Amino acid sequence: MTRNVQVQHLNPEGLSRNPAFTQVVTVSGPVKTVYVGGQNSVDASGAIIGAGDIAAQSAQVFRNLQTALAAAGARIEHVIQWKIYIVEGQPLEPGFAEFQKVWGRRPNPPTITGIYVAGLANPAFLVELEAIAVIPEE
Repeated sequence: MTRNVQVQHLNPEGLSRNPAFTQVVTVSGPVKTVYVGGQNSVDASGAIIGAGDIAAQSAQVFRNLQTALAAAGARIEHVIQWKIYIVEGQPLEPGFAEFQKVWGRRPNPPTITGIYVAGLANPAFLVELEAIAVIPEE
């Protein structure tokens, strides 16, 4: 980050450490914060992608997230937090595998909250993701 922007990723002693997420992120300095509302598996035409397949839906969710971030001048590495809503009974692993494909080997993964829910806005949705990103102000 630039211009006196400090993003600090903390994994304090006393909390578990996992390479897939950070426990605490602090941000200070002149920044632009981007809040991305819940993204689901609907494409630009309104079609649901991956009916019944959480991995395919997760892939579309991450495509939508990247489109939303780009509209605000942000990239995936600017994300400091995401919340993942998963319909009860769905496995976490296929969606997490999609996250790892998108995040790759970048350092400092965001904080992550996974929440199992009874259902989402459309009964065909299996997963939804919301995010917060922080980018330096120019």
